[in-house]
Amino acid sequence: MKPARATAEELRRHKVLRDLHQLYPEAECALHFRNAYELLIATILSAQSTDKTVNQVTPALFAKYPSPRELAQADLPELEELIYATGFFRNKARNLLGCAQVLVTQHNGVVPQTMTELTALPGVGRKTANVVLGNAFGINEGLVVDTHVQRLAQRLGFTPQTQPVKIERDLRTWVPQSEWTLLSHRLILHGRQVCSARKPKCEACALAQLCPSSKRNQI
Repeated sequence: MKPARATAEELRRHKVLRDLHQLYPEAECALHFRNAYELLIATILSAQSTDKTVNQVTPALFAKYPSPRELAQADLPELEELIYATGFFRNKARNLLGCAQVLVTQHNGVVPQTMTELTALPGVGRKTANVVLGNAFGINEGLVVDTHVQRLAQRLGFTPQTQPVKIERDLRTWVPQSEWTLLSHRLILHGRQVCSARKPKCEACALAQLCPSSKRNQI
């Protein structure tokens, strides 16, 4: 039996993947970290904040709490003060403290490497777990769907879904698993640099000819 020929839509999507790879060959996580613990904490802090702000906060945070064992014993008001700039600092501080305590009591101070164990930690959802697994351990368990990935996946015609879990599910059906972590980084970079929420730069976009939402294709 001959293999089925790729449809025009399948070819378009894979051309987009190819072009994103060429545009952002060195794409990587924007959060600064030296180990899985630091990435986990930084990702929890990044909710409703910017990577830039988190990167400004974490040096002092990790200097004071270099491992889960120190963080598990943190004074809550001091912790809140250190992370204040990231927003929602009270809730985040409680989550960081609880997360560190579970790491110490249930995982011997080591960040686990499975989705089930990670999402059982306070403050950790599927997106955070995907960030840690993909970037700290090189495990392509899923795709990180933040606001940039959600917006671009819709504009590029990859999915009609609006919920992150459903968007991730749709992307997983055709994007090669080896590309899951990198694709998220590339879409995030393209969203920040070109395809912004309010004023996408369609006239300067290298993907415009392949994008069903491009203004250049709607004249």
